[in-house]
Amino acid sequence: MLHTLSIGELGESLSSRRLSSVELTRHFLARIERLNPALNALITLTGDRALAAAAAADARRASGEKGPLLGIPLIHKDIFCTDGVRTSCGSRMLDNFVSPYDATVVTRLKAAGAVMLGKANMDEFAMGSSNETSYYGPVKNPWDLTKVPGGSSGGSAAAMAARLAAYTTGTDTGGSIRQPAALTGVTGIKPTYGRVSRYGMIAFASSLDQAGVFARSAADAAVVLQAMAGFDPKDSTSIDAPVPDYHASLNAPLAGLKIGLLREFFEGLEARNAALIHDALKIYRSLGAETVEVSLPHLPMSVPTYYVVAPAECSSNLSRFDGVRFGYRCSEPKDLLDLYTRSRGEGFGAEVKRRIMTGTYVLSAGYFDAYYLKAQKVRRLITDDFRAAFAQVDLLIGPTTPTPAFAIGAKIDDPVTMYLNDIYTIGANLAGLPAMSLPCGFVDELPMGLQLIGPHFSEAKLLNAAHRFQESTDWHRRSPRGYE
Repeated sequence: MLHTLSIGELGESLSSRRLSSVELTRHFLARIERLNPALNALITLTGDRALAAAAAADARRASGEKGPLLGIPLIHKDIFCTDGVRTSCGSRMLDNFVSPYDATVVTRLKAAGAVMLGKANMDEFAMGSSNETSYYGPVKNPWDLTKVPGGSSGGSAAAMAARLAAYTTGTDTGGSIRQPAALTGVTGIKPTYGRVSRYGMIAFASSLDQAGVFARSAADAAVVLQAMAGFDPKDSTSIDAPVPDYHASLNAPLAGLKIGLLREFFEGLEARNAALIHDALKIYRSLGAETVEVSLPHLPMSVPTYYVVAPAECSSNLSRFDGVRFGYRCSEPKDLLDLYTRSRGEGFGAEVKRRIMTGTYVLSAGYFDAYYLKAQKVRRLITDDFRAAFAQVDLLIGPTTPTPAFAIGAKIDDPVTMYLNDIYTIGANLAGLPAMSLPCGFVDELPMGLQLIGPHFSEAKLLNAAHRFQESTDWHRRSPRGYE
């Protein structure tokens, strides 16, 4: 079946003319039509555009052009601006917004010949850990339709798990690629902050947001990240540094690799989840890696630190949505103040309002020093802890999430409990580090994820370590029943 093939296998079939991009695109579009109604993973389907792009890709191949992503279908998270296509960010506020330009991520993947099938559902403005805050309704987990897929990139993760595309894009502000990747049994990578351009990616928290990839495997993720990464003069946070060949180093031996086991990640961790991580460590040791225990003493403060810094930046970024220039506007406003207040009150959902209000409070006069400034100081301590750890080891390892996927509705009314789902992922965002999640087993017949964290710009090492693990296991090849 075409949807079970890797990006490399699909590319080989396209190159040898055993398959055309149009045929492949029709296969995925039919799969979306059949499976997406139960999942609610896509907000917008761009079938006609996809077929036109596929035909263009076939023509490029016929003229002799080659490329690993040429003619390969993908789904973009609906946070990336796409020229001429609705970009809603999962919000009523942008339900009628059709972007006049492409995000850099979209531009680079287009240039590589990728075929966009549609836009994936997501938590509103990327604020959530379960994909239940979307204006378009919750996304369902393909492994169990009563469970959440994680968030905020839950639509991208669910679409990947259900094999509705060869790969999908996502964004990660506090774990929003890694957490849903873990809960849906797929591979997800968040690169170093600044490695992938944020231009045209609708902002939640500008010092934390980073674009990344969902794929079947680390090998597939390496191909996609290669096309996405690199300096962009349009993004002031973009890093002007060479991008290595991620695919070339996938098969490097792990002999001599030092992996640090994060002590703080195992305090209070459920025994069955901890057992999966220890089983993964046995595999790494069998591959020649050395494992040692390390401690990041300030890491337990990452959640409260994040939920001061992120809402503060969200409060600032979302002030542009005022009902005047674009997006949702209330009907028949009495005056300018009424236009502002009703447009924002009606256009934003409850979780977005909660974070805007929190952020506005911590930035207000009299509270800035007590909350925001102090949070930034703790953020520096967490970053220093990571730096000290990477003086001892090459990579850090631990669980991605504390539990498997939970029931839809179970935590939506308890924000604090919901926020704790990101307890293992937030630290990497605060420090701007690359990190990834890969499937490592099951608890209660639901997938769990193994998290790898590396120093800045160590994506190649992360992908290498993940790939060698996946060569020794088959967790990443498992598919939910009914989506094989």
